[in-house]
Amino acid sequence: MMRTRPLKVALLGCGVVGSEVARIMTTHADDLTARIGAPVELAGIAVRRPDRVREGVPAELVTTDATALVKRGDIDVVIEVIGGIEPARKLITTAFEQGASVVSANKALVAADGAALHAAAEEHGADLYYEAAVAGAIPLVRPLRESLAGDKVNRVLGIVNGTTNFILDKMDTSGAGYSEALDEATALGYAEADPTADVEGFDAAAKAAILAGIAFHTRVTIDDVHREGITEVTAADIASAKRMGCTVKLLAICERAADGASVTARVHPAMIPLTHPLASVREAYNAVFVESEAAGQLMFYGPGAGGSPTASAVLGDLVAVCRNKLSEATGPGESAYTQLPVSPMGEVVTRYHISLDVADKPGVLAQVAMVFAEHGVSIDTVRQQGKDGEASLVVVTHRAADAALSSTVEALRNLDTVRGVASIMRVEGE
Repeated sequence: MMRTRPLKVALLGCGVVGSEVARIMTTHADDLTARIGAPVELAGIAVRRPDRVREGVPAELVTTDATALVKRGDIDVVIEVIGGIEPARKLITTAFEQGASVVSANKALVAADGAALHAAAEEHGADLYYEAAVAGAIPLVRPLRESLAGDKVNRVLGIVNGTTNFILDKMDTSGAGYSEALDEATALGYAEADPTADVEGFDAAAKAAILAGIAFHTRVTIDDVHREGITEVTAADIASAKRMGCTVKLLAICERAADGASVTARVHPAMIPLTHPLASVREAYNAVFVESEAAGQLMFYGPGAGGSPTASAVLGDLVAVCRNKLSEATGPGESAYTQLPVSPMGEVVTRYHISLDVADKPGVLAQVAMVFAEHGVSIDTVRQQGKDGEASLVVVTHRAADAALSSTVEALRNLDTVRGVASIMRVEGE
């Protein structure tokens, strides 16, 4: 029997995502009612600048007092899509105190303070859902948190930032440099006026922290994630990857140690073989591989950002949370029972591609090889090209610890025959 009293929803934020959430809630109200088992009513929309509210958003619902909206007392669910740490954190905790559940798309806040938010939700018998915080429309949080709850996840590897994937894809397909590709991404609306969060890896690092925490049932914050952006990736790096049968992607990699005693979480550019499924992920799309003991390899693919895709994830969470409200239950909360430590980047083992500028004379290769040997880093392949007394030397290693590679590079810089280290990039996906 369907309940006639509507579940009331407060929407915090009405930008690209928020306005799309409001539109779908209005135009698909009957469908949402049928799926939930009760009508849902958009009770208010909090914004900072009411003059910028998008067309189609009911003006009578708009307010600039987000706190008053959350504290009304009749709100069942708060949807938070304003982003950032504050005032989002205070508004979410206030919602919990009022007995409301929360649906959020706020990756930065969940990655920084997820444990405290989960604790507040549990204290007040409320839900905290955030599918939209990780990969737009791609169902990823719920499969990890629910569908794979009985399995053991060992690795999560993926492309979780559409802006950087677009830039690297353009560099690969057109031969453009980083600046040219960024300009194109900005012109098409894929990159913000200030692209720092994307191109320096902050966005992907927040998502990696969330994924690692859920996958490994342990607490991982953004401060635990090793982060490198794509601003230093050059056309020469892209060309070198092609010669190896690879392409360059910004990857989020979350791994359980072989002995199961720790985990790692990192974001950085890496070369991956063209045969790997992630190599074919083009433009602004996202894709994530999940490797578990029983299920094996699973791949999740789709648009990772944008108003409509992100709104889809928000509304999926809204339906789930409202159903929980009707049954007077809550969904899965934080699962951090393993309490595994997060190992530093120095302990991560992977392959490396190192490009050196060296003197073009006999004995250089032997000197370089000796340095690698002295630091316990095994060489897989070497390619050398020389002209007019200068040469480039490209070394691809077997798997080695990051700390060992770092000490090797420092020793190489001290060789008289090494003019400079042009680039260092990890090789993944093999």
